[in-house]
Amino acid sequence: MPKQNIHPNYNEIHVKCACGNDFTTRSTHRGDIHVEICSACHPFFTGKQKLIDTAGRVERFRRKYAKVEAAK
Repeated sequence: MPKQNIHPNYNEIHVKCACGNDFTTRSTHRGDIHVEICSACHPFFTGKQKLIDTAGRVERFRRKYAKVEAAK
């Protein structure tokens, strides 16, 4: 027999970001949530993220494994 009333309530809440964006979602959390960063202002989601290849890591990786492939 399955247990009754073991799951928390799933409530509709409002999320407010520091950038001014606000949206509604559902959570087991009670009350509103205030966040510092959201998908509207996070660099990954806005396309403003900059990937920096410090010290040529990708090139160093390719050189390292080119030697392994040449040895085969």
